[in-house]
Amino acid sequence: MRGLPEFNDPNLLVGADGASDAGVYRLRDDLLIVQTVDFFPPLVDDPFVFGQIAATNSLSDVYAMGGDPTTTLNVVGFPDDQLGLDVLAEILRGGADRIQRAGAVIAGGHTVRDTEIKYGLSVTGIVTPAHLMTNRNARPGDVLVLTKPLGTGFVTTAFKAGRCPDATLAAAIDSMIQLNVIGRDAAREAEARAATDITGFGLAIHAAEMAQASNVTVVLELDKVPVLAGAEQLVERGFKTRASASNRQHAETLMRIEGRPAAVSLELAFDAQTSGGLLISVAADRADTVVQRVLADGGAAACIVGSVTEKQAEWLVLRG
Repeated sequence: MRGLPEFNDPNLLVGADGASDAGVYRLRDDLLIVQTVDFFPPLVDDPFVFGQIAATNSLSDVYAMGGDPTTTLNVVGFPDDQLGLDVLAEILRGGADRIQRAGAVIAGGHTVRDTEIKYGLSVTGIVTPAHLMTNRNARPGDVLVLTKPLGTGFVTTAFKAGRCPDATLAAAIDSMIQLNVIGRDAAREAEARAATDITGFGLAIHAAEMAQASNVTVVLELDKVPVLAGAEQLVERGFKTRASASNRQHAETLMRIEGRPAAVSLELAFDAQTSGGLLISVAADRADTVVQRVLADGGAAACIVGSVTEKQAEWLVLRG
């Protein structure tokens, strides 16, 4: 973003700075819009499932800001000179399935010919000032709740190599297509102060971004982090995404390690997630309410994974 013009509109409440999940613009004193866009190439072979995953991932940014998705635009790159349009139709049908479940609508989109399939959404949502969450408001004394298990990066990497057990892949897909509305609803009920969704930078960096934006230190208890069934075995067999090394390299400039966390636990903290859960910062006496609400609403995993302290020398502490 260096060198680009700055926009000083007082109604732009959340812009590109601060590593927020989406932009927020004030239309009225009582109504804000939330805007985001995301797209990526396929992680699985089934085009319908890929569409579900990509749409769920795109919608997640609005939920992370406390909002309700309202309108979406399909964003597509597709090699129509190599694949039939029936494949594209299935991708779009999968996306529409999740969009309908979110209570949003498709207002249109844009498609270009590309050498590789890419799909995602531009999403606009709405939120009231009272329900707005950002990654800027974590407070010392808060507790951190994670609403989905980790490991999707290792699972999809193993799948691409033809080495992922069917049950492990199925568990990852179930997690990736689960809308983060259940985490958003739980955070609202508990009047959570801050949230972010866990995606390509992995748990460690997204947590560090929350710490930097809030000027606090985040402590993650790695032995409490939920993990997809079967994912740990894939970690041990070395099925890392290309982002694992760069995520770890960047995180090492922001963090310190306490204790002796297992190597597998550390790798999971840097694993690039697709359509991961929400990391919610909430008052300690309301954290159990968040966990129970997520599980009651069908979440496969929700756990207290850490805490927020006054700013220390490092932004992030990984404790084992």
